[in-house]
Amino acid sequence: MRVAQGIYCYPKVDRKWGSGIIPPSIEEIAEAIAKRDKVRIAPAGAYVLNKLGLSTQIPANVVFVTDGSGRRISIGKGKGILFKHTSEMRFFAFHATMMQLIVTAMREIGEQNVTDEQMAVIRKHLEQVTEEDYQKDILLAPLWVRKKLSLLR
Repeated sequence: MRVAQGIYCYPKVDRKWGSGIIPPSIEEIAEAIAKRDKVRIAPAGAYVLNKLGLSTQIPANVVFVTDGSGRRISIGKGKGILFKHTSEMRFFAFHATMMQLIVTAMREIGEQNVTDEQMAVIRKHLEQVTEEDYQKDILLAPLWVRKKLSLLR
């Protein structure tokens, strides 16, 4: 099944509910492209906020930072994946994926804009990170993020 130009997948069929073919998720497509191109990707932008439950907005264009080349892939009508090249290797150095998402989300929100409700949601996600991974990954976060996260631990 053709997903986008030059990108194909084996379709999954929903036999339980009989709704037909289940298309791959945007994240599955992005991970397949990254695997094919042998690059690393990390979610960014409004997509991270939505994924962690910090925002109800669903982005039409999902953004990933990559150590590969930047490009845009159109999927369907008005939807797409945007790969932004970054030379900041801190994005890919995190041990815990959840810690990477938390730090990226906080950077996206901004130091002055983080609300108490958002910090409560972040606290719940932070419980999934082991103490060992937290101690390694907190060093990769900006100083203001470290200070805010240290209040939650």
